[in-house]
Amino acid sequence: MEERTNVTKFQGNPVTLLGPELKVGDQAPDFQVVDTALTPVTLADFKGKTKIICTVPSIDTPVCDTEVRRFNQEAAQLPDSMVVLTISLDLPFAQKNWCAGAGIERVKTLSDYQDRSFGLAYGVLIKELKLLSRAIFIVDAEDKITYIQHVPEITQEPDYAAVLVTAKNEIETKEIPGDGVCGGY
Repeated sequence: MEERTNVTKFQGNPVTLLGPELKVGDQAPDFQVVDTALTPVTLADFKGKTKIICTVPSIDTPVCDTEVRRFNQEAAQLPDSMVVLTISLDLPFAQKNWCAGAGIERVKTLSDYQDRSFGLAYGVLIKELKLLSRAIFIVDAEDKITYIQHVPEITQEPDYAAVLVTAKNEIETKEIPGDGVCGGY
């Protein structure tokens, strides 16, 4: 398993990420996670959509809570040809309860707790903590990675503006209908 350092820190301390270093232009790796109903979900489930994929250590922590709520608000302004996914190692039951309490309607929360499939395929599994780092990937409708942001300090929020500008540029000419519910699609 490939190990990478000097990508991100947790509370000022460097951490080791497991998995490959993906680059813009790479084909997005497949993965299998589960939604809040424990249904398996893969990249193919979002075929033809532009995907903003956010990874967080745990949605039930202050910075992760803020991030998911912010993307939920922003997603309301995005076209249906785009989906916002948040992936963590939280159990699906905890994600479902958190979404209900937070009023999350547009972000789909997914859990990588079973196999760490996403974390290892996208190189965001933290070796020392066994959590996912804070990162964002934009994957276009053809499943090519068009943007990657590894937040340098996991306890800080991402650069929302950079993500949203890039995502909106990706979808200007591609309108595909869809809906959004926490955990559903």
